[in-house]
Amino acid sequence: MNVAVRPAWARKAGEGCSGSRRWGEAEAGIAKGRQVGSFAAVDLKWRISHVRGYLELGMAKEAKAELDAIPDAEARRPEVVALRVGMLQATEQWRELRKYARALVEADPTEAGWWIIWAYAARRATTVKAAEKILQEAAERHPQDATIQFNLGCYACLLGDLGAAKARLIRAITIDSSFLKNAMEDPDLQALRDKEPDWINSEGGEARQEG
Repeated sequence: MNVAVRPAWARKAGEGCSGSRRWGEAEAGIAKGRQVGSFAAVDLKWRISHVRGYLELGMAKEAKAELDAIPDAEARRPEVVALRVGMLQATEQWRELRKYARALVEADPTEAGWWIIWAYAARRATTVKAAEKILQEAAERHPQDATIQFNLGCYACLLGDLGAAKARLIRAITIDSSFLKNAMEDPDLQALRDKEPDWINSEGGEARQEG
């Protein structure tokens, strides 16, 4: 189970991320009673609230109906995208999620979160190797993203390349030391822990203390 650290676009409205500014504008529109784009901001907020409620109750069909009712002009808002991803994950529609995430990457390859979700879905819809290929390209575009490095480490371990796995994990921990805990617990990395129980202290492991 590679780590699915919540990317910036999936944070709650109001948290610090590029999408929250746009959501803040929508909330301001609600307060003033104006329209945001072609869709009433109050209607968008109402639908988002209902989608969340349906998902919490396990009512995926109803959640999808609410999401599908949101106009295309608003469908790319971070909070809407996050809910659709959540719905597809909850219902294990991996092929549909893979298709959706790939379209998001093609529309905006600068968002690392899209790549992570695309690979996450590809792993479950097809193979680990397919997921690895996606994140290898993502790593070239986002070399400082710790989640991408960590997930590549998981994929390498599952594919039997423990040297590459260790290098990726050390890179992830160098970028963000909180990934050390994940590296010690993630079941995808069991083969590495069995082969080298003290791998984090082996040559190159000192990198975890940097950054």
